[in-house]
Amino acid sequence: MRGPRLTFEGRQFERGELSLLDCLLGQGVAVPSACRAGVCQSCLMRVVGGEVPERARQGLSATQLARRLFLACQCYPTDDVEVARPDSALESHAADVVAVRALSDDIRELRLRPRGPYAYHAGQFLQLRGGTPALQDAPRNYSLASVPGLDADLLLHVARVPGGRVSGWVFDAARPGDAVVVSESRGNCFHVPGSPARDLLLIGTGSGLAPLQAIARDALRQGHAGRVALFHGSRLARGLYLGDELAALGAAHGNFHFQPCVSDEPATAPIFAGTPLDAALQAHPDLGGWTVYLCGNPAMVESARLAVFLAGAGSAAIHADPFLPTASTTT
Repeated sequence: MRGPRLTFEGRQFERGELSLLDCLLGQGVAVPSACRAGVCQSCLMRVVGGEVPERARQGLSATQLARRLFLACQCYPTDDVEVARPDSALESHAADVVAVRALSDDIRELRLRPRGPYAYHAGQFLQLRGGTPALQDAPRNYSLASVPGLDADLLLHVARVPGGRVSGWVFDAARPGDAVVVSESRGNCFHVPGSPARDLLLIGTGSGLAPLQAIARDALRQGHAGRVALFHGSRLARGLYLGDELAALGAAHGNFHFQPCVSDEPATAPIFAGTPLDAALQAHPDLGGWTVYLCGNPAMVESARLAVFLAGAGSAAIHADPFLPTASTTT
């Protein structure tokens, strides 16, 4: 009788007594790894078919588990299993532009309608590519501002980048009916129901508001009873947006609080003078038991990750989505 068979990128291997990681490495497959103790999470992979043992899932966040990720170094499957790299073989979906709406001077809402079923979690991101000449060789990642079950279309918040090819297209040329291609959704920065009394803290800058307000709306839609506190910041007041919509959300849900922040010019109430991280820690200095979401400027995300951890948030309860710049000089 043969042992459990491992399938990876169309190839099949007999695992023997090895971990899934060592089996793949022994076959010449390059898989990132470091500690081999399930701590560093550099060997994360995704289950495509079958199941992996519970041991391979220990220590992962709820969002990682929802994406069927696991630790290859801790995986000793007892049955046949098919696995893939975390973000490999992303499916493509055809979609059409429905509308472009100005949210501020520098941010546009791009509304897309997929031509077929499209599954995602509020707060994840997708890759916008192809379908129109401006996007053929310039794929870009954008977080989803929409919520399944609330929004019929996919909503993206696109910030203008000087000389940017894709943002320039969105601001100056995109029209209803334009065809585009989007990838399947990915990313770990989304709300997983199951702990309705847990407090949620959301901190973002710029267009990082897109996934955060989606997470907040999604949690409240599902009856979340804990506090949901959203802090959004911009250098200048003109960079703030969605204030009326989020104020209305607070009026409808007593457990939701929204705080806009401005860091580089004077501000008066209800705008906080300072960074969203400063405002959040001033309002909630003890984050023990909170789930935290961080989105936007990479420097802010990294400093906030450390600050909220030192304020008591558990490392597995901190979900971050830094908006990294595109490697190309034309973004």
